[in-house]
Amino acid sequence: MCDRAGAWLVLILGFAGWSASLTLTIERFRLLTEPGYTPSCSIDPTISCGSIMASPQAAVFGFPNPIIGVVGFSVVVTLGVLAVAGTAVPQWFWGSVALGAGLGVAFVGWLIFQALYRINALCPYCMVVWAATPALLATSARQLWPNSIVVQWRWTLLTVGYVIVAVLVFLRFQDYWLSLL
Repeated sequence: MCDRAGAWLVLILGFAGWSASLTLTIERFRLLTEPGYTPSCSIDPTISCGSIMASPQAAVFGFPNPIIGVVGFSVVVTLGVLAVAGTAVPQWFWGSVALGAGLGVAFVGWLIFQALYRINALCPYCMVVWAATPALLATSARQLWPNSIVVQWRWTLLTVGYVIVAVLVFLRFQDYWLSLL
C-alpha cells in the first residue's frame, strides 16, 4: 500500500497534469475553430502556447498531444484517489503507471528539445506536464522497488533533472530573460 504522502503526491501530480492537459486541449480546439484566437498562455513570442500548438510536433500521433495527457493523467488521478482512500492498489497497476510515466518522461524529453531548439517557444501548461511526469515516475517507482538505490536517490535525481531543464531554458532564452531586467 502507498504511504499517505505518496498517495497525496500522486493525486496532486495527476490533477496538475490533467488540468494542464485539459486546458491545452481546449485551447487547441479553440485555436482550430475560432479564427484569430490567441491562446491564454500566449503572452509574447517566447512564452507562446500558440506557436507550439501550431507546430507539427503538437500532434505527433495525428491528434493533439494533450489528449494523451488527459487520458493518462485521468488514470493517475483515479490511482491517487484510491491510494488516498487507503485502497490496496495491485502491484501490476503501479507497474502500469510507472511504465506509462517512463514513456511519458521520454516523450516529455523529446518535447522539451523540440520546444527549445526547433519551435523556439515555451508553453506554461506544457511545463506543468514537464514537471509532473518525472515526479510521477519517481513516486510510482517507489511502490515497485522501494529498496532500489535509484529509488532511494529519486528526489536528488529529480532535482538534478529539473535544474538541467531550467538551465537549458535559461540559456536558450537568456536574451529574452535578461531583457526583462
